[in-house]
Amino acid sequence: MAERKLEITQGYLSREPLCTVRVRIIDDRAFITIKGQNQGDTRQEFEYDIPIDEAKSLLMLCQPGVIYKTRYLVNHQGNLWEVDEFHGRLDGLVVAEIEIPHSGHTYAKPPFVGENVTDDSRYYNSNLSKL
Repeated sequence: MAERKLEITQGYLSREPLCTVRVRIIDDRAFITIKGQNQGDTRQEFEYDIPIDEAKSLLMLCQPGVIYKTRYLVNHQGNLWEVDEFHGRLDGLVVAEIEIPHSGHTYAKPPFVGENVTDDSRYYNSNLSKL
């Protein structure tokens, strides 16, 4: 079912609602991401490649609660879904997400997707990292 599988480690330098700053290692690449405040199902996001050694150092500076997860990329009726299986203290949690081009975009919900938690901030990775 999944086209690709990625191993992800991520932590947060800032979890402020107005500006979240994340450090992420995906397999052998690393990124720093700055996200603005949510406006419904959209928000500004800026992501930059960084050297993996710097990402490992930055992860040691992150607030407590580094997240470990496996991401499965699944195409369903022309839309790419990211299905995250969490590990460690979040073991057993699975969240599916779709990036949409605009707020009015319609899509078919795959059979593996349950309740829509888009507006439930408990499921934001920045909040899951606090658990």
